[in-house]
Amino acid sequence: MWALLFALMALLAVVANATTLARMRFEELARQATAVARLRCVGVQSFWESGEIWTETRFQVIEQSKGSLPELIRVRMIGGIVGNLHSRVEEVPAFLVGEEAYVFLWGREGEPFRVLGWSQGTFRIRHDPRTGLETVTQDSAAAPIFDPVTRQFRHGGIRNLPMAVFQLKLRKALESERQQGQ
Repeated sequence: MWALLFALMALLAVVANATTLARMRFEELARQATAVARLRCVGVQSFWESGEIWTETRFQVIEQSKGSLPELIRVRMIGGIVGNLHSRVEEVPAFLVGEEAYVFLWGREGEPFRVLGWSQGTFRIRHDPRTGLETVTQDSAAAPIFDPVTRQFRHGGIRNLPMAVFQLKLRKALESERQQGQ
């Protein structure tokens, strides 16, 4: 009996660590996103639903680049902390109150948004108090992500990009999407 239980737990651990994300180019993120916005985290709450722990993060919309968003939005992601139980899915972003990020969102009417591509659709903003400059770093920049073209895992993504350069890159990607849609 105990041997079977341990074997099942080992199998579950292997399956739980098997999350693989296929790399999405920046332009793909922009094209597939329902909305793209600079957001400030104003609240985080984890809860049980259908036997899983979920986290709902509330954001204030600072700046909209794509889509139509209300002033406050909800983003739901799997994982979180309820009591003494922690549930973590690799590459699912977690946010802290007060933190700002550009987030590529996907959603349907009446449902909370999701982060498109998880860590790939999350771009953290860091403010340097000495210089006053802001930089942007993609959460997936440090994670190995599967590249279906080369069929290999690679590190990549945006790291410490000056805000003005990031915003220009975003505008170009969104403009390219608009032109293709015409």
